[in-house]
Amino acid sequence: MTRAAIPFPRTGRTTALGGVLLVLTLQCLAVGVAPGPLRLFLSGVLIGASVAGLLLALLLAHGRQRAGRTRGTTPDDDAQWFSARSLEGFPMEQVRPLLLAPGSPGLNRLYTAWVFATHGHDPQWIAHHLGLPTPTARLLVTAARQHTTSTPSVPSRRRPQ
Repeated sequence: MTRAAIPFPRTGRTTALGGVLLVLTLQCLAVGVAPGPLRLFLSGVLIGASVAGLLLALLLAHGRQRAGRTRGTTPDDDAQWFSARSLEGFPMEQVRPLLLAPGSPGLNRLYTAWVFATHGHDPQWIAHHLGLPTPTARLLVTAARQHTTSTPSVPSRRRPQ
């Protein structure tokens, strides 16, 4: 049987599901085999253990989710992208008419687009991910390229992808 034909591929989740089904089967067998007066007590113990296990699993999943949100960026990464000098060269005079137009993007979104432009993102990417018109993104990318060629280059600390 090929790997693609397996209805349930072996992952951590399917292994956990198999373990839960095995424990459930063993619990049902234990309650079925136990003598009459002991069945009620055994059922209560098994239900209590199941509830405790469920609460523990929820706490662990919540902790893992919170850890995943804070992981991925370090203070050095943030400092590189959003430093006090990250808005140097921002073309405010060219952008001002766009800000005064009805339905214009906010200044914070343009600042974010500027930071992405100074880090080498192309106009299509910026327009798509920030919801900006392509000419606006193109204006920022062009200004960022002119700014980076006119200033002395600082070695990039960008991580390889």
